[in-house]
Amino acid sequence: MATAKHVLKRLLMMFAGYLVAVLVGLIAVVAIYAALSSLPNAPEYFSFFVVTPIAALVVPPLGMFIYFLTIVVTGMQTLIFALIAEFFSLRNFLMHMVFGAAAAACGFFLIWSSSAEDLDPARWADIGIIAAAGLVAGLVYWLIAGRDAGFRRPVVAALTY
Repeated sequence: MATAKHVLKRLLMMFAGYLVAVLVGLIAVVAIYAALSSLPNAPEYFSFFVVTPIAALVVPPLGMFIYFLTIVVTGMQTLIFALIAEFFSLRNFLMHMVFGAAAAACGFFLIWSSSAEDLDPARWADIGIIAAAGLVAGLVYWLIAGRDAGFRRPVVAALTY
């Protein structure tokens, strides 16, 4: 019973960590685009991403659509990465950050499937920005759920004198 309770707790922590990490990742995307839009020779559409969060706040269904679309395109690969971390009790924050970047990049490729063949430098910049936001999301996930990863209950060493 205690093991089932521990696994259920871990699954809930994975779910909560994922939902918060997606939200923080979306905020990171906007922050990165906003920072890069002020650089010289930045693509013109970078400044569009500074206005998009305001539209998402003014029209909440638009914000929820973006949030749930992000969950749909990153959910499966994130679940696979989280289960790997839980089964093998992987608690390294760098590994969670790399998993977050990979999940975000895979989600970008699901939406923009021609980006691998598209040699436009702006597409590669977009992939890098999305992967960097995935790094941030992976760190947030690690802070919430990854530090205590592991379906097996931790073994407490008995004190012997």
